[in-house]
Amino acid sequence: MANISWRDGADLLVGFDTGPASAPLNDFVAARGLGEMDRDGRLALAGRVNEEALVKLLAHPFFDAPYPKSLDRNDFGAGMAEGFSAEDGAALLTAFTAASVGRGLDLLPERPEKIIVTGGGRHNRAIMGALNQRAGVEAVLAESVGWAGDAIEAQCFAFLGVRVLLGLPYSFPATTGVPVPMSGGRLAQAGQETL
Repeated sequence: MANISWRDGADLLVGFDTGPASAPLNDFVAARGLGEMDRDGRLALAGRVNEEALVKLLAHPFFDAPYPKSLDRNDFGAGMAEGFSAEDGAALLTAFTAASVGRGLDLLPERPEKIIVTGGGRHNRAIMGALNQRAGVEAVLAESVGWAGDAIEAQCFAFLGVRVLLGLPYSFPATTGVPVPMSGGRLAQAGQETL
C-alpha cells in the first residue's frame, strides 16, 4: 500500500493509505510471465496511459473518503488493467498509483510541494516520473535526505516498539481514528514472559 505520513510541525500528525502502490502492477507483470515487477518501469515507459480508464479507476469512493483510512492489498488488483497490452497495462497501473497519491495529498490540511518516497516503488523510474506529473508534487528519493529507503518500515516498527516500552502513544486520531492518542500492546521476547 502507498501511504502518507504528514505533520504540521506542531501537534497534528496525519497518516493514511492513499492507494495500491506497486502491488497491482507487480501482479499484472507476473501474470503475463514477464517477471516479478516492472523493473525500472521499462514496460510502463514503453506504454500509453488510457486516460478514460484512469478516470474510471480514480472514481472509486475510497479516494474521496476522509482520513483516517486504510486498504488491504486485495482492494485493488491487476484486473484493473485487463484487456490492455503489457506496456499499456503497466502504464495505466503506474499512472493510477501516482494519481491516487495526488488525491491523498489533496486531502491533507496543507498540500506539500515535495514528498520523500520510500519503499520499492522508488526504484521504478516510471513511478517516480508519474508522481511528479500525476500527483503534482516533487517526488524525491529517501536517500536524497539521508534516509535508508528500503529500511524505513523496519525502522518505524522498531521506533513504535520503543514507544510501547516507554508507554508513549503510537496511535493518533488522524492516523487510526482513536479518540485520543493511545499506547498499548505488549512486546514478547522468545523464552521470556511478555513485557
